Amino acid sequence: MKAYVFPGQGSQFPGMGKELYESNAYAMRLFDKADEILGFKITEIMFNGDAEQLKATNVTQPAVFLHSVITALCSGLPKPDMVAGHSLGEFSALVASGALGFEDALRLVAVRAGAMQKCCESVPGTMAAILACPQEVVENTCREVEGTVVAANYNCEGQIVISGELEAVGRACELLKERGAKRAVQLQVGGAFHSPLMEPARVELAEAIEKTPFNVPECPIYQNVDALPHTDPAEIKANLLMQLTSPVRWTQTVRNMVAAGCADFLEIGPGAVLQGLVKKTAPDVTAGGLS
Repeated sequence: MKAYVFPGQGSQFPGMGKELYESNAYAMRLFDKADEILGFKITEIMFNGDAEQLKATNVTQPAVFLHSVITALCSGLPKPDMVAGHSLGEFSALVASGALGFEDALRLVAVRAGAMQKCCESVPGTMAAILACPQEVVENTCREVEGTVVAANYNCEGQIVISGELEAVGRACELLKERGAKRAVQLQVGGAFHSPLMEPARVELAEAIEKTPFNVPECPIYQNVDALPHTDPAEIKANLLMQLTSPVRWTQTVRNMVAAGCADFLEIGPGAVLQGLVKKTAPDVTAGGLS
């Protein structure tokens, strides 16, 4: 069985999508439509902007989504047996599964990105990668620290990302290094994603999701909040909302997909992060990329 997986924020790079735009007429129409829907020329930033311009959450998220989804739509690939996406990538996975249309998904991504950007600006937060530290030690330490800090991304065995208020994340990093973590590295991100600090964004996104039609997907989508396969539109909507303030359970997602029979993972979109995480979690499977 084959799975398509889609990357999230952090996989962007200057020039992303430009070659596809210039070589594929269908891709060109989709990119041009995206500029129209978003109300600004995101293609100009993607194709000709620098890394700093691409880093803003309200630009990064639609840019990664567009690169991933348009690559998939123009690929001619057969339908997958299952799909998943890391954080933002869940929206790309929903398009690939047929649960969401391209335009509706892009509008939701734009709302999500804008709402998260506002959270980042109103409540300063950050994230940090904790390497080679047991899960329970990371979780218990976060609970001990004064302020808001939580485990946000379970990426693979030995790699957990924490998220929260600046001081709380800094203190947690100090404690985790004292308690045996190999490294505790603050990430260059705009805010505390997948933490309670994103609650205002969840409320704003809920209004947009409620108005958006979702279809029954053509294959199961394994969602971040519980790492389980879903096909019911109501469940998918609820999980998308919970995802904003809940951890991304990527390690368990990959394990569950393998347990369901998946032996071949294809990452579609910019970068190769998910391929690496899949191989670390399930060394016996095949993991490739299409970008």
